[in-house]
Amino acid sequence: MPQRSRTEPSPTTVLHLVQPVEGGVARVVTDLVRAQTAEGVRTVVACPPGGELARRAAEAGARVHIWHAERAPGPRLPVELLTAARLIRRVRPHLVHAHSAKAGLVARLAVRGRVPTLFQPHAWSFDAVAGRSAGYARVWERYATRWSTRTLCVSETERQAGERAGIAARWAVIRNGVDLGHFAPEDGDEHAQDAGRARARAALGPLRTIPGDAPLALCLGRLCRQKGQDTLLRAWPAVRAAVPGARLVLVGDGPDRDLLAAGAPPGVLFAGAVDDPRDWLLAADLVVLPSRWEGMALAPLEAMACGRPVLVTDVSGARESLPPGHTAHSLVPPDDPPALAAALVALLGDARLRAELGRQARAHARAACDVRKTAAAVLDLYQDLVPTPHPLTRKSATR
Repeated sequence: MPQRSRTEPSPTTVLHLVQPVEGGVARVVTDLVRAQTAEGVRTVVACPPGGELARRAAEAGARVHIWHAERAPGPRLPVELLTAARLIRRVRPHLVHAHSAKAGLVARLAVRGRVPTLFQPHAWSFDAVAGRSAGYARVWERYATRWSTRTLCVSETERQAGERAGIAARWAVIRNGVDLGHFAPEDGDEHAQDAGRARARAALGPLRTIPGDAPLALCLGRLCRQKGQDTLLRAWPAVRAAVPGARLVLVGDGPDRDLLAAGAPPGVLFAGAVDDPRDWLLAADLVVLPSRWEGMALAPLEAMACGRPVLVTDVSGARESLPPGHTAHSLVPPDDPPALAAALVALLGDARLRAELGRQARAHARAACDVRKTAAAVLDLYQDLVPTPHPLTRKSATR
């Protein structure tokens, strides 16, 4: 192996401090790590054990350190802060990229501006709570922004929500993207799409008992209050009454699984967590995500890349993620079971409309949702934040 010259700069080190370790945040971090490692960046991921992130980040090229941290602030916060500070001193990163509210809390307290710090909320903490807790979260974010070199939002509406909360941040907006090489349906006409749907259903054991012509709605996401599956289950009896053969599959796991399963109406299947949702998306006729809050959800982007129409609630990032003209069919208010049921009935009962929306969704995803563009924009942002004595060396710049 050739020796590094004394004048050759060492690779830029980026520390991703992350909590949570599953779902969209884990996929975003893994995609960033993969792209950054390919560009010669030394990536380090610090995250709790469990979930999918540690394994996937290591496979993508990161050095992974276990950071024991709970999802929400609690009595262990001082220990979590101390261990994160020690890790940061040991890794000596040129930049700290903190993902989600808990990691943003700890990273900014540990660093306090001594190292460039990029905070990415992935949806605001004050949207997840109510009353006095929401007020405390807003006060903290207003104060802590002094220690965020930049605050990175995944949608313009997420940034606007931060501004409305009184956060005077130095903003950057880079929309989420997905791997179009992976989440892609067969090229061709509607018949090819139907054949792909049939193959995906046949490959998934839990779906083999569902009639091939049964309209299938799929909800992909962590089973928790944020994702709004309880609203979907309240809406589902009205859908089944209007579209008797319709089926609903919930893909994912989470703290609300037992509660949701106990109250689920007929026609609902709980598939659990999956490593790769692509076949489930391809098997569906429609993908629904009834979230109460988001930054910009990944599941609808993945579904559209697979050529599937989506139905989402009007939360941050939703309108920005949809193709032009789709809001009339694909957008409903959050926490509104009758509106959700009516939209589901309209889509599940009209195969031609679904096919046309799916074609438009696929074209939109290919034009606007490429994760390579997202990752390149994040690297460009890093370039602006890393001090000049430690320039970000990108392999693509020398090609």
